[in-house]
Amino acid sequence: MKLLRVSILTLMIFGFFLTSAKAQDWANFGRYEQENSIVKPPLKKSHRVVFMGNSIFDNWRNYDSKYFTNNPYINRGISGQVTSQMLIRFRQDVIKLQPEVVVILAGTNDIAQNQGPISLDKIAGNIFSMIELAKANKIKVVLCSTLPSNSYSWHPDIKPAEKIIKLNVMLKKYAKQNRISYIDLYSLMVNEDKGLRKDIGKDTVHPNKKGYKIMEENIDKAIKKII
Repeated sequence: MKLLRVSILTLMIFGFFLTSAKAQDWANFGRYEQENSIVKPPLKKSHRVVFMGNSIFDNWRNYDSKYFTNNPYINRGISGQVTSQMLIRFRQDVIKLQPEVVVILAGTNDIAQNQGPISLDKIAGNIFSMIELAKANKIKVVLCSTLPSNSYSWHPDIKPAEKIIKLNVMLKKYAKQNRISYIDLYSLMVNEDKGLRKDIGKDTVHPNKKGYKIMEENIDKAIKKII
């Protein structure tokens, strides 16, 4: 009986430390740590671009992997992330890779309250801070609007449509005032119900192959314009 108690206690302690270790990497630095370690400094005029975002970028490779392998593009999207997490890992996953351009698309997971409630001002502020970090390191910015959505399957009680519209107004205004390249993907991908068009969506949040083609065409134009 004493041995059994000791074994249970040992398992509990091990589980606590395992959980604590996972919790410590809240920003998920480990996701791209190995890949980042083998990225070589960019060659002159290589026009390296890093894509910073959530699952919308993370899933992109499943639909068109050649978009990244055939271009000097590095995808650093992480599924489920909110802007606070992206901001914390921005130095590791963007600045240290020395890109000429960073493409930022974020905000919907904050509105979905993936890490708890957060105001639109704070969401926008996190995005603005990423932009300011990029500019301080002489990295050009392409800012994408948050994509349309009128529901979240994992948080069905949340109605995001109006908040997304308000966030995009804030992002567009900031981009104009600070001369940042801004892509209004929202207007290209929204339906009559203020959600993601069914013909270009895998679900109510994530694009399908056709949706990613729209993103590719418009993001490429923006990149070429500022390089």
